Amino acid sequence: MDISSGKETNLETDAFEAGLYAPERFMIEGADASDSELIGRKHMSYWADAWLRLRKNKLAIIAICVLALLVVMVIAGPALSGYNFEETDTKNKFAAPSAEHWFGTDSMGRDVFARVWQGGRASIIIGFVAALVTALIGCLYGGASGFFGGKADTVMMRVVEILESIPFLITVILFSLLLQSKGLGTLLLVLIITGWAGTARLVRGQALQVRSQDYILAAKCLGVPQSRVIVRHLLPNLIGVVIVSVTFSVPGFIFAEAFLSFVGLGIQAPATSWGALASHARQYLRFYPHLMLFPSMMIALTMLSFTLLGDGLRDALDPRQRK
Repeated sequence: MDISSGKETNLETDAFEAGLYAPERFMIEGADASDSELIGRKHMSYWADAWLRLRKNKLAIIAICVLALLVVMVIAGPALSGYNFEETDTKNKFAAPSAEHWFGTDSMGRDVFARVWQGGRASIIIGFVAALVTALIGCLYGGASGFFGGKADTVMMRVVEILESIPFLITVILFSLLLQSKGLGTLLLVLIITGWAGTARLVRGQALQVRSQDYILAAKCLGVPQSRVIVRHLLPNLIGVVIVSVTFSVPGFIFAEAFLSFVGLGIQAPATSWGALASHARQYLRFYPHLMLFPSMMIALTMLSFTLLGDGLRDALDPRQRK
């Protein structure tokens, strides 16, 4: 017989006899038995829950505010300075930032403030349009490849691998020569042709995971048409991955445009972009650093904001991150 357990039993018996274990001492306050079946958390949709979790991410909210400010300035900024972005003033070249010219002037006396925001239009348009179009193509192509599988998946993935093996710069140079153009349309076409393959590979992997779920098998056993299975079950499970992919693709396309313009393969004068402005300022960097500072700062802010927003969306749209 365990002596210690006997002592504990005697202590409990003595406490019960002394009235310390009286039921009235352990009444539950603030709760009713009739409320035990009530749901404590308010019902909300998937998107409402994702927005609630996104709002708790301070860095993502700051990124949204910065991007909203950049978009507003890109739209209204060129008109705020009072100067046309193509207007030249040879008597006022290389002026430092001042009350008259907020960002200074360039080698031809053009207002840098107006040119920075005018160039931002081309950069942001390229980033958004290229990201959306590549996401659409990649979602359809990768979703079909992963859902149907088999020989179709093998052939379609070989096409993706061939496209990814072609050097990016060679594609840009080839299309520039074929179309005899280095404008916005040519640049968008090149970025879309070379950019959708990565999204397709990502969506294919997600589709392979979704197609093995029990509800997909149940729908097929019930005779649901494949088109309905894709629309009602496959695409809703891919939308979160696609949104995050678009968010991360935008800064990549903006940087690609800036790089191509910097090396002379992007947007050409009289049009401008952040990359073209940085390329023009390169030769004056030592003596007039403000010409390089402002377009480079806009590129960095945009890329950083989209990266932080993408991280926040990835956490918000993933149900496994729910606490």
